[in-house]
Amino acid sequence: MADLKAFAEQLVNLSVKEVNELAQILKDEYGIEPAAAAVAVAAGPAAGPAVEEKTSFDVVLKNAGAEKLKVVKLVKELTGLGLKEAKELVDGAPSNLKEGVAKADAEALKAQLEEVGAEVELK
Repeated sequence: MADLKAFAEQLVNLSVKEVNELAQILKDEYGIEPAAAAVAVAAGPAAGPAVEEKTSFDVVLKNAGAEKLKVVKLVKELTGLGLKEAKELVDGAPSNLKEGVAKADAEALKAQLEEVGAEVELK
């Protein structure tokens, strides 16, 4: 039983390159297509650190669109800037409107800006 545990430990700790080599050996020498097994092993704990979901976003104004005046007014309202600063921000697009914003807030800002015709990107 200990030999099987050691073998299982070796399989789990294989790198992606080693899994591909093992799959090729099994296919060439034994006629076994281990596609499903290779995917399962590659997706195991040895596949690398888990990718964390992004929690903060930057709201970037890419283009003011046809209704530039409405966009300037909304940017002024959303950012708390003066009219002149908001206009400069809109004229300087692409520009960051807000940085480090929570996902829900960033999506709400994007929706508001797109409603008045702006082109917005979340980064």
